[in-house]
Amino acid sequence: MNKLNPLFARLNKFPRAALVVIGLFVALGTFAPWLAPQDPSAQNLLEGSAGPSAAHWLGTDHLGRDTLSRLIIAANTSLVSVGSVLIIAMTIGILMGTIAGYHRGWVDDLLMRVVDVGLSVPSLIVALAVIGIVGPGYWTMVLALALAWWPMSGRISRAVAVSIMSKPHIEALRVLGASPWRIYFGHLLPGTIGAVMVYATADAGTAALAVATLSFLGLGIQPPTPEWGQMLVDALPYLESDPRQVILPGLALTAAVIGFNTLGESIALNRIPKPLTRRMLAARRIEVAGWGKENSDA
Repeated sequence: MNKLNPLFARLNKFPRAALVVIGLFVALGTFAPWLAPQDPSAQNLLEGSAGPSAAHWLGTDHLGRDTLSRLIIAANTSLVSVGSVLIIAMTIGILMGTIAGYHRGWVDDLLMRVVDVGLSVPSLIVALAVIGIVGPGYWTMVLALALAWWPMSGRISRAVAVSIMSKPHIEALRVLGASPWRIYFGHLLPGTIGAVMVYATADAGTAALAVATLSFLGLGIQPPTPEWGQMLVDALPYLESDPRQVILPGLALTAAVIGFNTLGESIALNRIPKPLTRRMLAARRIEVAGWGKENSDA
C-alpha cells in the first residue's frame, strides 16, 4: 500500500471528475465486447424507438437496436480510433521534431517549413482532402486525421529536442565520445516523448470530436459499426419524436471531450513550476535544519 501512496498523491492533483470520466471511458472502451448486454447490430423493427425497459435499459433506436449496447461499443470504437490517430501522429511528429532538433542547420529549416505548412491549414480541411482523394473508410479516416494532427507534435518535439541538446550533459557525452545513436535513443528521444504525451492527452478530446464529426458527415466510420457521431446522424430524423436517441450519444461524446480537455489542462498546469509559499519555505527550512543536525551528530 505504501508503494501506491506516491501514485495516489499524484492523482489527487488532478480533477476527480475528469479522472472518473476518462477512467469510465477507457474501461468501457477496453471491455466493451464483454460489457455490452446485447448484440449492438441486432435489429427488431417491432421494438423500434422503444423507451427504457427491463430488456433495454436505455431503450432502442429506430431499428430496434439496444441503445446501451451501441453506446458501450461506440466507446470502444472511439477509443481505438483516437488512440490510433494519436499514436501515428505522435510517431511522425516526434521523429520529425527530434531529427530537426538534433541536426539543426538546413535539416531543421527544411523540416520545420513542412511543419509550418501543416500548421497553417486547419486539421479538418487536411483530413477532408485526404478522404476526398482516397475515399471514406475507417483506416482512411485514421490516416487522414493522423496526417492532420502530426505537425503540432513535430513543433513541440523540436522545441524540447533543442532544449535537451543544449544541456551540459549532452555536451559531456559528446566530449566523451558517445555515438549519435546513443545520444538520440538514450537521451533525446526519451526526454521528448514525455512532453509530447502531455500534449496528446490534452488533444485526445479534440481528436474524439474530429472522429465523431467525420462519422457524422458520412466520411469516417461506416454503419453498422456503432460510433457516437454515426448514432447522432442516424437519430436526427427522429429528433422531435424521440430526442433520447440524439441526447444519449451527444452526452457521451460531450463528457469524453470535456474529460480529456480538463485532464490535459491539469497535467499541463502541474508541469509548470509554482512559486514557493511561506508554508513551503518553512517546511524546507525545517528539513534543512534537521539534515544539518544529523550530519553534525554523525
